[in-house]
Amino acid sequence: MDNEQIIDETIDKYTEYVNPTLANLMRFAGFGDVEDSAEGTIIRDVSGNEYIDCLGGYGVFSLGHRHPEVVAAVKTQLDKMPLSSKLFFNKPLADLAELMAKIAPGRLQYSFYCNSGAEAVEGALKIARMYTGRTDFISTINGFHGKSMGALSATGRKVYSDPFEPLIPGFTHVPFNDAAAVEAVISDKTAAVIVEPIQGEGGIRVPSDDYLPKLRELCTKHGALLIMDEVQTGLGRTGKMFACEHWGVEPDIITVAKALGGGVMPIGGFIATPEIWEAVFRENPLMHTSTFGGNPLACSAAITAINVTMRDNLPARSAKLGEAFKKKLVTVKEKHPTALVEVRGMGLMIGVEFAHEDVGELCIGGLARRGVVAAYALNNPKVMRFEPPLIITETELDKVVIALDESVAEALEMLVGIV
Repeated sequence: MDNEQIIDETIDKYTEYVNPTLANLMRFAGFGDVEDSAEGTIIRDVSGNEYIDCLGGYGVFSLGHRHPEVVAAVKTQLDKMPLSSKLFFNKPLADLAELMAKIAPGRLQYSFYCNSGAEAVEGALKIARMYTGRTDFISTINGFHGKSMGALSATGRKVYSDPFEPLIPGFTHVPFNDAAAVEAVISDKTAAVIVEPIQGEGGIRVPSDDYLPKLRELCTKHGALLIMDEVQTGLGRTGKMFACEHWGVEPDIITVAKALGGGVMPIGGFIATPEIWEAVFRENPLMHTSTFGGNPLACSAAITAINVTMRDNLPARSAKLGEAFKKKLVTVKEKHPTALVEVRGMGLMIGVEFAHEDVGELCIGGLARRGVVAAYALNNPKVMRFEPPLIITETELDKVVIALDESVAEALEMLVGIV
């Protein structure tokens, strides 16, 4: 079968058996080929085209694609025992939990592992309710915590939640970066405040320096827990191992996923303080379980991913490269002031906001044609997000800047008289 046949057949199967609307959207956005292989920062399609991955699987590929040490760890475990019997002690799980306790901020010690970020959020919400004996939660407008029923109840965008009403009761959504709004609604019924330290799908929104410390203060005052959703920001992405460390905030629960699997295995989890764990699991250690969660393959990948991240000092590298990258993106903004509104972010989690959504959509396709993969933020389509592997080079980032500059200019030419 030649390349054209592979592409046509794959798209036809998406249309017939997967999601026809998604198939149309992908082709319109400029991703009408079929991915074939990937290594490091590069994705290749079946036609032989190469792309610098500046989306990074929405934060999954912090170590790049197929990091050799993570792949080797998974292959070694695969030859021994891929999945756990769930009856005996699981050494990779134990080792990962110990490692997570060592790198997590504050007194966070005990962890549970599942298969995704949404599952991690579900678990965090459950144990917050059980520990506090309360029913209500506060989350943020345009926050994103997943699309399963509990996580979707916390996610703050009606286009995703309204079709599934009624959701889990007791969730109040307030503006992000507005501690006063939280203070106005927090009560003795509030089990937890759940928040991303930096909003990802909301458009890479970085809070003011007093926001998270104030949330910590409010939760402590009212006996509520503070859940920090670090599914996208965690493990070095923002310049710290966990983004909440930028503000010196110690949450009661942290959720993780995406980069935790080293770009090789899916794994999510949440970590909490000893008193929370004691209250939830003391009488029934099986109060919250997952058949595939904490499996040896995924845990082996996560252990290696964390060790590589620390050994190679990738958080510091992300901070340095991200700052330089932002400055270069600002020069593109200054060159096209009618098209670009703002460049913002921390580390290699950067958003470029467009004045018009149409320009951003055209630029995504323009970047793809120039060998760069990026996407817009799910809850804010005006914002193009850049979340490349933390191993990306300065030379590759310079190519991205040139490609964005050319794509913006091209989009503006196409939209003359419209924007």
